[in-house]
Amino acid sequence: MMVELINGGMANCYIVAQGGKAVLVDTGTEKHRESILAKCRATGVGLIVLTHGHYDHAQNAAYLTRALGVPIAMHPADLPLLDNILCEPIAAHTLQGREMAAIIRFGQRPELKAFATRLQKNEIPPFQPDIALHDGFSLEPYGIAAKIIALPGHTRGSIGIVAGNDVLVGDALMHLGKPGRAAHYVDAAATAASAESIAALGHITVWFGHGGPVKNRAW
Repeated sequence: MMVELINGGMANCYIVAQGGKAVLVDTGTEKHRESILAKCRATGVGLIVLTHGHYDHAQNAAYLTRALGVPIAMHPADLPLLDNILCEPIAAHTLQGREMAAIIRFGQRPELKAFATRLQKNEIPPFQPDIALHDGFSLEPYGIAAKIIALPGHTRGSIGIVAGNDVLVGDALMHLGKPGRAAHYVDAAATAASAESIAALGHITVWFGHGGPVKNRAW
């Protein structure tokens, strides 16, 4: 089993590969779509998995599914986010998280106003997921000995992928300066429970939607 981090722009993308088969986890932003497509073709990607429905993780989904001719899988609870990132309430318990939530809602900092505007618009080209993910969903039909783990909290439909000695957690955890729980979320209690679920996986490498990998710990 191999996990390879790919530059997706504002968020990480990953190739999870095994025995000549591969899955793309998250799709990045438009600026990086050609380099991501080239990596997908080189590794034989047969499935696109979205950890959640935010812009920085899903913007290239429509483009890549057409270019590769492969299905998209995501949790159905996040479908409304594809049209409007503000359809869910955004809360935070840290200064950094509150600042990020404010940027998304209001564009409070002038230097990030353009970023906030992009997030508030529907800038995810429309697509219809082919596969509805759920806790325990197996990726073995796509050649990868891995399964989906439900990690709600950051969004209602956030998921992760447990693949051998690795877990890809999307934004259920973030590594922004130091690794920890999601900086902002829709449900604080669910976010805490999802962090505990990740910690319970034991000695495993955690790959984040934002930031580099670390060994698992108590979150």
